[in-house]
Amino acid sequence: MKENLLQIRNLGVEFQTEDGVFRAVDDVSFSIDKGQTLALVGESGSGKSVTALSVLQLLPYPRARHTPGSSIVFNGQEIIGTTEPVLRALRGRRIGIIFQEPLTALNPLHTIEKQIAEPLLIHQKMPAAKARARVLELLHLVELDTLKDRLDAYPHQLSGGQRQRVMIAMALANNPDLLIADEPTTALDVTVQAQILELLKKLQTELGMALLLITHDLSIVRKMADHVCVMKSGKIVEQNTTAALFAQPQHVYTKTLLNASPSPLHSGEGDARSASGEGTLIEAQNVSIHFPKTKTFFGGIKTVVKAVDDVSFTLNKGRTLGVVGESGSGKSTLGLAILRLLKPQGRVVFQGNDIVGLPQKTLRPLRARMQIVFQDPYGSLSPRMPVRDIIAEGLRVHQPHLNATHRDTAVIEALQSVRMDPATRYRFPHEFSGGQRQRIAIARALVLKPDLIVLDEPTSALDVSVQAQIVDLLRDLQQQRGLSYIFISHDLRVVQALAHDLIVMKDGRVVESGPAASIFTNPQQLYTKALLDAALNLKAA
Repeated sequence: MKENLLQIRNLGVEFQTEDGVFRAVDDVSFSIDKGQTLALVGESGSGKSVTALSVLQLLPYPRARHTPGSSIVFNGQEIIGTTEPVLRALRGRRIGIIFQEPLTALNPLHTIEKQIAEPLLIHQKMPAAKARARVLELLHLVELDTLKDRLDAYPHQLSGGQRQRVMIAMALANNPDLLIADEPTTALDVTVQAQILELLKKLQTELGMALLLITHDLSIVRKMADHVCVMKSGKIVEQNTTAALFAQPQHVYTKTLLNASPSPLHSGEGDARSASGEGTLIEAQNVSIHFPKTKTFFGGIKTVVKAVDDVSFTLNKGRTLGVVGESGSGKSTLGLAILRLLKPQGRVVFQGNDIVGLPQKTLRPLRARMQIVFQDPYGSLSPRMPVRDIIAEGLRVHQPHLNATHRDTAVIEALQSVRMDPATRYRFPHEFSGGQRQRIAIARALVLKPDLIVLDEPTSALDVSVQAQIVDLLRDLQQQRGLSYIFISHDLRVVQALAHDLIVMKDGRVVESGPAASIFTNPQQLYTKALLDAALNLKAA
């Protein structure tokens, strides 16, 4: 007989805003048994994360409040209205949480060892030596053995996937009874996704741990969840066992989610589009980025980390170059090097200019023609600025002749192009869901109408229906404006929907490159085959 661990009944959450009261969660009820996995799915802004944060009472009270009759009972104890000492005893000990955006959830001033050890020191009062041993054990569990010699590293020195796994290690430190996982594999490549999901399953079996899984990836839901709740506009519109829901969805919205998927580029229409690229936009020759790893007594460089090592490619106008590989393979570093946000060795010729050697004064006008969408939208959007000013910032720098009315018109057009209500431009980033923030970041890149956009995991935080919309949007913009993209992603399904050409990276080097259609259908290298196999197995699970 199953034993109930978490029971949520008639949960409502309201936020006091300048425009009045906004109800983010409306009469939500479900329960999770010990050892069970329940998935909350739905589009961005549907109330999934707010529901999960309510369990640990992590909402911005008193601006947020629970409606009368709301109840959250964990292991027989009512959570809503309980005392702060009781909550402190639960948080990180009995209930662990993996946040969606690791760069903002991790403390930038503390090393990874200190942050992983913190819940051990607070809740178990572990001696330092024992805590370090447990930290090393946790790093091994989440497949981060390479960081065992870098315990003094800080979050900004890790890749997006490595930061995500550090968050998972922290959440698992005290073997919680319930793990809340808010998009736990968002920043992970397909091979590590499979490893993390298997790890979570193994821990559930060994510890009897329950899992509340929040995700937009329905393939993960099918693989992991016992029960599914589908949310829309703050309400649960359908809930059922996973097998029953996928076999016979009842609600129209559930059917829409299950049918949403970006269509492959390399069909008849995609091939016609891919032939439109004419002329070289950017040519990279022998690009390398080496970071000092150890230094001599006198400060000289002793050893280096070859983040990007001798990479070359050509990108034509109107085409998309996909860059894939595991976390830490150098994908994002390559993107930063191409934009001269990091200064590389080698040559990067953009519109006839070798930008590697250009002084900043000469380079600045070219920056309007090249833009970037960062992987972590919350970390890249200023929390002190409303969306209107965030998107218009580039216009003020590169088009200072525009008056306030013309800037506002451009902001409205950019928001409309990413399917967002222009009325939201007066809000701040923290008032949006993760997927909405990602769309704001894309709008900021589009507002200057550039020739090149480097897209670093631009759909990682988006649910499947919005992923398909963004892919279609990027395709349309490319066709209308002749845009070129460097598309960095671990989601091979989305890469397949956008990329004309592909390079596969491992340990900073290119292991395979060529037309995307050829690589997807007939990969030549074992590493490429392993990536594709992991993606296909995950999707088919």
